[in-house]
Amino acid sequence: MNPTTVTHISECFIKPKHIVDEAKQPYYLAPWELAMLSSHYIQKGLLFAKPPQTENQQGFKIMDFLEDLKQSLSLTLVHFYPLAGRLATSKSENPPSYVVFVDCNNSPGARFTYATVDLTTSDVLSPTYVPLVVQSFFDHDRALNHDGHTKSLLTIQVTELIDGIFIGCSVNHSIVDGSSFWHFFNMWSEIFQGKGDDVSISRPPVLNRWFPDGHGPALSLPFTHHDQFLRPFEAPLLKERMFHFSSESIARLKAKANAEFNTNKISSFQSLSALVWRCITRARNLPRDQVTCCRLATNNRSRLNPPLSPDYFGCSIQALGAGVSTAGELLEQNLGWTAWQLHQAVVSHGDEKAREFLNLWLKSPFINHIGKLFDPHSVMMGSSPRFNKYGNEFGLGKALALRSGYALKFSVKASAYPGHEGGGSIELEICLSPDEMTAIESDKEFMDVVSPSPC
Repeated sequence: MNPTTVTHISECFIKPKHIVDEAKQPYYLAPWELAMLSSHYIQKGLLFAKPPQTENQQGFKIMDFLEDLKQSLSLTLVHFYPLAGRLATSKSENPPSYVVFVDCNNSPGARFTYATVDLTTSDVLSPTYVPLVVQSFFDHDRALNHDGHTKSLLTIQVTELIDGIFIGCSVNHSIVDGSSFWHFFNMWSEIFQGKGDDVSISRPPVLNRWFPDGHGPALSLPFTHHDQFLRPFEAPLLKERMFHFSSESIARLKAKANAEFNTNKISSFQSLSALVWRCITRARNLPRDQVTCCRLATNNRSRLNPPLSPDYFGCSIQALGAGVSTAGELLEQNLGWTAWQLHQAVVSHGDEKAREFLNLWLKSPFINHIGKLFDPHSVMMGSSPRFNKYGNEFGLGKALALRSGYALKFSVKASAYPGHEGGGSIELEICLSPDEMTAIESDKEFMDVVSPSPC
């Protein structure tokens, strides 16, 4: 057998420990969520070192560990019950109606799978580029969110390595964004660490659905069949690499960007995004008059008036076209100028801008398609180094690393994670074509800011 082949050992479905009354009602989707039906699931996971066995073989036992994960997941789903449901579509011809929602009752629950692979943690972490086998650590490979009609909205895949454990989480992106994904993960870890049957958590999700005034809860799509709006996406050949930026390197980059534009308002993430945009544009060797854009995944919760709770559960993001320039202008200007364009776009994105998207969608509902949403001359910055990712320990101690699956990857997609050592450090997962990756690795401005990985 190929040692890089992941072998699936078992699977089961997990339902909430008990059903709350609210779970018996349809869980309707907002415009941001419906627009994601042709996108991929979110696939993120954590790699842990396997606890060593003692001389008498006491200590960590994988089957006991799996059982503890299942029990804690069942308790967590009491709070996050939509994740145990399935998508459903209600249609009518008179009047015409096509409504997609979550049916929290008619479902076997969340999927839980156990798999093994004959690899070490070093086999995953040591290569310069993320090994393709990592994509097999997740369920729902290439699945579209609409597939949640027949597939689980949440799957946990536990892959046992020779000396490690990978916990991969695949969640329907029409149900959650990054904020809600990590909120769920954090609370699951909290319940696991607490042991027992106590279902109380420190940050209960806000499950009350939000819709623009005068609309909802059931929003009808202008279709009669899903073939009219689903567009599968196959990524081109990509190389994926994790670039590490120490807290000191990020601080210097931020100071440089602010000094060059004579301000103190540019953030660390805006500085890093500006660096990525500039250097990748140069690596692509675009014509001077080619228009290029830097898009940022933007959380709308705090930008609405009145704002939504930080614990509002759902998908409340949009891709903000934070900076637009020609390749020539972008490279003639300095880092500070570039970062200021991003800063201005972020601070001006408030209630009015967020509702522009909503009003446009409500007038003429549409479904986003990955292949058309991101053009080949631009950069997309996703995820966030602010999410609590390394606080999820599951009795195994701090994770060695975070990795993602196949989903939502194209050239150029960059995802920002907190660095393993914390303190403001950042890990940047960048996907590029092989030629573009070679070029960025030779770009002095970029590589001068990259730090040696502590792992």
